[in-house]
Amino acid sequence: MIYRDNRQNGTRQEIIKAHGRNQTDSGSPEVQIALFTGRITDLTNHLATNKKDFRTQRALMKLVSKRKRLLEYLNGKDYNRYNAILEKLNLRK
Repeated sequence: MIYRDNRQNGTRQEIIKAHGRNQTDSGSPEVQIALFTGRITDLTNHLATNKKDFRTQRALMKLVSKRKRLLEYLNGKDYNRYNAILEKLNLRK
C-alpha cells in the first residue's frame, strides 16, 4: 500500500506537529496512533466505493490491529495520555 500525503484530514507533517512532543517526533505512540487513524479513514472511504477490493480490506484490518495494540500499550504505560489521544481523535473504547 502506498502512503499518500494528499488526504483530506491533513498531511503527515501536520499530524506529527499536532500529536507529537516536537516537530520531529514521529515515533511516539500518540503520533503512530494518529497516523494509523488517518490511514484507516482513507482506506474506509476507499472501501465504501470499492466494495470488492479485498486486498485493501485486509490492509485495513491489519492497521486496525496495529492501532489496537498501540492503544493497549499506551493504556498500560500512561492512562492519562491514553485518554487524551482517545478524546483528540474521537475514538471510542
